Amino acid sequence: MRKVLSSGTPDVPPLERPSKAQPHREQIVELLARCKGNLVRVHEELEAQGVSLSYPALTAFCRRHSIGHEPPRPAGHYDFGPGQEMQHDTSPHRARIAGTDKRVETASVVLCYSRMIFFQCYPAFNRFDCKVFLTDALTYLQGSARVCMIDNTHLVVASGTGRDMVPAPEMAAFADRFGFVFRAHEKGDANRSARVERPFRFIEGNFLAGRSFDDFDDLNRQARDFCDKVNARTRRHLHGSARELFAAERDHLRPLPPFVPEVYQLHHRIVDVEGYLNLHRHRYSVPYALIGRRLEIRETKDRIDAYQGPRLVASHRKVTGGPSVRVTLPGHRPRRAKREAKAPPEEQELLQMEPPLPEYATQLKRHSAGRGTLALRRLLALGREYPREAVTKAVATALEYGLFDLERLERLILRTIAKDYFVLPGTADTDSDDE
Repeated sequence: MRKVLSSGTPDVPPLERPSKAQPHREQIVELLARCKGNLVRVHEELEAQGVSLSYPALTAFCRRHSIGHEPPRPAGHYDFGPGQEMQHDTSPHRARIAGTDKRVETASVVLCYSRMIFFQCYPAFNRFDCKVFLTDALTYLQGSARVCMIDNTHLVVASGTGRDMVPAPEMAAFADRFGFVFRAHEKGDANRSARVERPFRFIEGNFLAGRSFDDFDDLNRQARDFCDKVNARTRRHLHGSARELFAAERDHLRPLPPFVPEVYQLHHRIVDVEGYLNLHRHRYSVPYALIGRRLEIRETKDRIDAYQGPRLVASHRKVTGGPSVRVTLPGHRPRRAKREAKAPPEEQELLQMEPPLPEYATQLKRHSAGRGTLALRRLLALGREYPREAVTKAVATALEYGLFDLERLERLILRTIAKDYFVLPGTADTDSDDE
């Protein structure tokens, strides 16, 4: 303090302290190339050569003089007016669907002025899915910006990159329908699409983390609800929510066309011998009369429609992702004639006899193996061979005691016959005297 007061000036004197690593600069550069950029090994080699230098001093010297790495570059900043630009991109993530971790393609659209975001997930992402997603996104945003910035994706680009990008005619016609144009940023200029790139990390670390879904329909329903929640959340750097800024941007968006046509993709399939069409590993039934015919398949966002010429012959709910599934409508299969079970002739004859033979025949059939034909045939033979009264009496006794062994039933019949039909003269008197 005395030195500062005595100097008579408020300026801080410069600190003149040369770096200890300065005399060894060329040696450090040579060792860095030999050690493949590993500063730990460079420090070890310097110590082995007798150079007294700490590791923090070495790293600070290399940082200060840009040895071994390039200095950080400042990020760019882009200002967008209301309705000027929206950005679209995709990113792969992992999601837990039906108890299994699956790879999904997350597609997102962000309005650059208000930061309104909309995203959905798909098992794969092709040009058809791109048009389906953009239709849903623009419907959710109730309009489109004048420019849609992309990252030279082959789904949109036909040739060229950056400013020289030429969109595919199919995608250019789609963009013209909604009143915007596709533009691509230069290769390596990731900051140009930062509005849509930054939320992907938030989606992976917030929306997909710890959540499980029944199927892709459930995932996308929850994603839409999550977008509503995020767009209504107040953001400190915006001094409001994206929904509030969107209220000012909405009037500057290109309005949707009076009629938004449904996006579909055409396929042609031949009905196989089982009466099914194979599309994306899944099989969909058609009327069996069309086996071997060539049909036109119209694939939409959530339906599979089969046409024979101008006639719609089958319509199914689209199966998305997962293992192969066979979808069958009952009306597409031939009706099988119902055969009436006829009773065997033996049973019909037994049912026409006097009681209790019909009831015993019914009970005997239940206690016999298979259809009980052999047992019924044996019972019918007993009824034909022996006197009907004896058979009826024996059957009543067997039915009373639940006896369905035909051998024992025959013995009962023979015992009844012996008592009723073969009584000798004088036997009855002898029996009565004994009693």
